[in-house]
Amino acid sequence: MDDVFESVAPQAIESPCVLVCSIDTDTGWCLGCGRTRDEIARWTVIDGDARRAVMAILPQRMAVLEQ
Repeated sequence: MDDVFESVAPQAIESPCVLVCSIDTDTGWCLGCGRTRDEIARWTVIDGDARRAVMAILPQRMAVLEQ
C-alpha cells in the first residue's frame, strides 16, 4: 500500500527575534524585535503576508524604542 502522506521538510519561518525578550511598558513592544506580545505569540500561525506586514513596521518601532 502506498503511503498517502508525503514527507514534507519543515520550512524555516523568518523571524525578527534577537533573543532579547523584554516588553517596553510604555509601548507594549519587545525591546529586542519591536513586536507586540500578540504578534510574538501568533508568529508561527499567521501567514507569510501577515508576517511581512509586521516586519515592515518594525524598523519604525525600533527607532521609537531607541529614542
